[in-house]
Amino acid sequence: MKNTLLRINDVIYMACIWVAGLSILVMSLIIPWGIFARYVLGTGAGWPEPIAIMLMVVFTFIGAAASYRAGAHMAVTTLTDRMPDHWQPRITLLVQVLMAVICLFMTIWGIKLCIATWNQFMSTLPTLRVGISYAPIPLGGAITLIFILERLAFGDQSHRRAVNFELLEDSKEAV
Repeated sequence: MKNTLLRINDVIYMACIWVAGLSILVMSLIIPWGIFARYVLGTGAGWPEPIAIMLMVVFTFIGAAASYRAGAHMAVTTLTDRMPDHWQPRITLLVQVLMAVICLFMTIWGIKLCIATWNQFMSTLPTLRVGISYAPIPLGGAITLIFILERLAFGDQSHRRAVNFELLEDSKEAV
């Protein structure tokens, strides 16, 4: 059961990395096009900026979930590092519980925000619903919550990552 859940989370993790990476790639192509259209062609397009902003939101919330699982998310440990060693597991548990509460808040209220703004349309992109533009908030919160629960149940998976993907590649080549 544990290995199945870890494999499912591996797939979710890789999907987050791909979505975040593709968001940055597309954003880095759209912004220069907007600049080129405005200053070279003399016709400023209205769609590059709002699309780039939406892609940045996707990158931020989905990428944050992936970086949390990878152990690469920002952590300020100045105070906790100076506490007695016997407090460390308790502080770590408290941090994980508080993170879970924040993610639950993001998921629940993010869904409510999407529902509340579903019938509104973006002024710069009249065919796009505002609720869709807010969708990365609850999605990122839910995915991060999954990774937090994984860390609470199975421990930190950030060090397992490189080893398992190399083993997975080796096993594919052997077959």
